Amino acid sequence: MLHCGAKSALTVTVPEDDASDLLTITQLKQVAGPSPQPYRVHAQVDGRSEKTTSQGSPFWEVKLADAADSLLWRVFDNSPAFQRAGELKRGDFVELAAQWIDTGKFGLEPRQPVIRVLNNDEIALLLNGSEERAARQRADHEDIVRFINGVSDPRLKNLSLLFLGRHGERFRRAAAARENHHARRGGLVEHVAQMMRCADAVCSAYPLLNRDLLIAGVLFHDCGKLWENSYPETGFNMPYNINGEMLGHIALGLELVNKLWREMMEMPAATEWTTIEPPGEHVRLHLLHLIAAHHGEHQFGSPVLPKTPEAIALHHVDNIDAKLEMLRRGYETSRELAPGIFERFRPWPVNIVAPLPGAPKPPPNTEPPPAGTTLE
Repeated sequence: MLHCGAKSALTVTVPEDDASDLLTITQLKQVAGPSPQPYRVHAQVDGRSEKTTSQGSPFWEVKLADAADSLLWRVFDNSPAFQRAGELKRGDFVELAAQWIDTGKFGLEPRQPVIRVLNNDEIALLLNGSEERAARQRADHEDIVRFINGVSDPRLKNLSLLFLGRHGERFRRAAAARENHHARRGGLVEHVAQMMRCADAVCSAYPLLNRDLLIAGVLFHDCGKLWENSYPETGFNMPYNINGEMLGHIALGLELVNKLWREMMEMPAATEWTTIEPPGEHVRLHLLHLIAAHHGEHQFGSPVLPKTPEAIALHHVDNIDAKLEMLRRGYETSRELAPGIFERFRPWPVNIVAPLPGAPKPPPNTEPPPAGTTLE
């Protein structure tokens, strides 16, 4: 068996029958502790770079990624795995079986690692993510389609369906960000679906809001990330895109919506929309404003500040979902400093505290309504 790059005299044998549990990287982070435990992870090599210790000795930093998470593996030159790790290339799909330990300060460490190349069936399963995540993303995509089919304005509905039909595959594998929230394959679908559910609830509370416009705005607000944060069909290595780098997702989103709108207005059905109020140009400008203003402030990248009720609502719905997703990930992966207190994580500025358990639902109100109340 191979010995890992950590400088430790501990010797534990990985079972020869390969009976160790297969975990995702997130699951591994959750269960690894101070004592070595045998686990396997399937992942793609996201990068490999040669580094040097303070004493001048070389070591490899190998970044491994799966559908939802990543980890950094340091392989020192005193490890029998050093040469094999140096042969890994970005994009390789591998199994890493080891005795895993959480060292605390330096995180996860695989001791006695054994590297194996994945076969095609294993790669296909890995690309789909865990069964739970794959099922959730399918359900989220179905929710997005359901909300779009519920849009009554034919221009916004047809524009949205044109986008899903034209760019649906790319949309389903894009991330919502590179680091901070929903930074994973399929993360944009998760983000958009939850935002639509939130926006729908906000519209119920605030009748002033144009629901059709807000739902379409949610779909398109990050559509430029199909180029800024897109994954290839066969991997978890998010490449950099020259258009995304030079223009950013807001500018790309404005360009995409304008292009799709022009195509849609050339379709035969568009002749039936000329008498609909408000006029199509007015609707298009309001939708473009939602994309341009959704970051809320100039310093955060918005070329304009929110100037309509829907723009204000979209900005806050976006912010709520991003922040709550970051907290969820924090509870899942951060080190617990004390009971219920978790170590701060980037970019969160402070330690976080475990949420209060769900309060019991209040009993149904059986009191008669106040005088003068009209029941719908």
